[in-house]
Amino acid sequence: MARDDRANFGSKLGVILASAGSAVGLGNIWRFPFETGNNGGAAFILIYLVCVLLLGIPIMIAEFSIGRHSRANTAGAYQRLAPGTQWRWVGRMGVLTGFLILSYYSVVAGWTLEYIGEAAGNGFAGKTAEEFIDSFNSFVGHPFRPILWLVLFLLATHYVIVKGVEKGIEKSAKIMMPVLFLLLLVLTACSISLPGAGAGIEFLLKPDFSKVDSTVLLNATGQAFFSLSLGMGCLCTYASYFRDDTNLPRTAFNVAAIDTLVAILAGFIIFPAAFSVGIQPDAGPSLLFITLPNVFQQAFGSLPWLAVLLSLLFYVLLALASLTSTISMHEVVTAYLHEEFNLPRSKAARLVTSGCILLGIFCSLSLGVGKEYTLFGLTLFDIFDFLTAKIMLPLGGLFIALFTGWYLDKQLFRSEVTNNGTLKFAFYKTLVFVLRYIAPIGIAAIFINELGLLKG
Repeated sequence: MARDDRANFGSKLGVILASAGSAVGLGNIWRFPFETGNNGGAAFILIYLVCVLLLGIPIMIAEFSIGRHSRANTAGAYQRLAPGTQWRWVGRMGVLTGFLILSYYSVVAGWTLEYIGEAAGNGFAGKTAEEFIDSFNSFVGHPFRPILWLVLFLLATHYVIVKGVEKGIEKSAKIMMPVLFLLLLVLTACSISLPGAGAGIEFLLKPDFSKVDSTVLLNATGQAFFSLSLGMGCLCTYASYFRDDTNLPRTAFNVAAIDTLVAILAGFIIFPAAFSVGIQPDAGPSLLFITLPNVFQQAFGSLPWLAVLLSLLFYVLLALASLTSTISMHEVVTAYLHEEFNLPRSKAARLVTSGCILLGIFCSLSLGVGKEYTLFGLTLFDIFDFLTAKIMLPLGGLFIALFTGWYLDKQLFRSEVTNNGTLKFAFYKTLVFVLRYIAPIGIAAIFINELGLLKG
C-alpha cells in the first residue's frame, strides 16, 4: 500500500483520543490502584510519574516515529526501515504479543459484561463477603457463561475494526473516551463524599517514603511501561495512520497525561470507597469483581438505588476501558494480515476475531473445568499472562529503544520528531540519550525483576 493511499485519522483530537484509548484499560483501573496500595501510596505515584517522563514518553515517541515514517503495520515497519535485517522479528513479536494478549484479556473484559448485568438487576444486594467470593468463583468456573461474554466482547471489537480507521477506530474513541471520563468524574465525586473517605484520600496524597526500596522503583517503572501499552505494536500501528503534521512529542505527552489521569482518578474511586468501609484495596483481580461490589453495598446500602446505579456505572466504565484496549490490539494483528498477506480488511478481521475466540475459550476453560491442566504450575490463562507481560512486552520495549537509539538513521528520527524541521524540540539530544542508555537499562531491570531474579 502506497504511503499516500494509506488511511489516516481525520483529526488531531481523533489521534489523541484513539492513542489514549489504546493505553487506557484494565491496567489503569485495577493494576494501578493495586500497585499503589502495595508500594507506599503517594510515594509510588510520584515515582510512577517520573518513570512516565523518563521512560514512557521517550519510548512512545520512538514507536510513533517508527510507525508514521514507515506507514506500515508494526511488522512491515521494521522491514521498511531495516530491510534485510533481523529487526523484522521485533515487529512480528509485537503482532504475536498483541494477538496473545487480546485472547486472554478478552476473557476478563467479558466478565465486565456479566457484572453489568448483575449490577443492573440488583444482583449484589444483600450478599455477604463470602457470597461475593462464591458468586465470582462460580461464574469464572462455569463452562459456558464466561465464554458467551468473551464472544460478545470480541464481536463488539470486531464491529469497530471492520468499520476502518476513521469511521471505526477514531469515531468510537471520540464517543467512548469522553463517556469514560464522565463516568470517572461521577464515581470519583461519589467516592470522596463518603464518610471516612479522607483516609483513602490521604493515602493517595501523602507520600510514605519509608516503604520505597528498589522493588518499589522497579514496580513503578513496570507499571508505567505496561500502562502505556508500550512494546506490543499498538502505538506503532496507530502512528502509521497519523497525518504528516501530527506533533509526535506533544501527542505522546498528551496520551501519557490522559493515561495517568485515568489511573489517578481510578485511585480516587477505589481508595476512599474502600477505606470508608474498612477494606484495604490490595487484592488482585478480586478487587474488581469481589471487593468492590462488596464496597458499593456497604457504602451505599442505605440508598439501594444509588448502590445499583454506581455499581452499574463502574462496570460500564470497566467495559469501555477494556474495549478501547481490545480495539487497538485487534488492529495490530488485522493491519498485519491485511497488508503483509494482501487480505481484504474484513477477512483479516474475521481471522483475528475467530483465532482470539478459539484461544480465549481455552483460556477461559483453564480457569474452570480445565484448571487441573497446568504447565509449571500455571494454567493456560496464566501462561499467556506471564509470557506476554513478563517476557514479550519488556523485550519489545527494549528492542524499540535499541533500534531507535542505535540503529535508526538519526536524521530520519530527527525529521520525524520535528516534522521535517518545522517544529522545535529542545530535548532531542536528551531523547536520544534516554533511548540509548536510560531506557534499555531501565527495561532490562524490569525484565530481570519480573522474572524474579532481582530482589529489593
